[in-house]
Amino acid sequence: MKVIFLEEVKGQGNKGDIKEVAEGYAINFLLKRKLAVEATPGNINKLQEQARGEQLKKDQLLAEASALAHALEKTSVQLKTKVGEGGKVFGSITSTQIAEALSAQKITLDKRKIHLPEPIKSLGTTVVTVKLHPQVSAQLRVQVVAE
Repeated sequence: MKVIFLEEVKGQGNKGDIKEVAEGYAINFLLKRKLAVEATPGNINKLQEQARGEQLKKDQLLAEASALAHALEKTSVQLKTKVGEGGKVFGSITSTQIAEALSAQKITLDKRKIHLPEPIKSLGTTVVTVKLHPQVSAQLRVQVVAE
């Protein structure tokens, strides 16, 4: 009996796979536990439509990430901080502060997407990597000035 797996079944198949399995196994285990459905032409078409829809969503997310990366490349963020003697910064600049400064410029960005190996602890301009999508990253210039 041919079935379409709805979930991963160890040793049998992954979600979306169409496989031939024993009829008793399909009826008594896979279909009963809703791990698979029978591979009828209607169910196969439904699976293909879902795959197309998921691909469209992935393409749309990639396009949005690319557009945001292009905007971030042109953007510079200026942050003011307290400075002591000799230009030494009190505290440090974190990804949260960078995300808040971007939101003031009407760019919404999650602080977890800003990759700072360590907090910024000096005055001047620093280039920060922003990971927007597994395939898209951007370079953002962060300028730290004395308050």
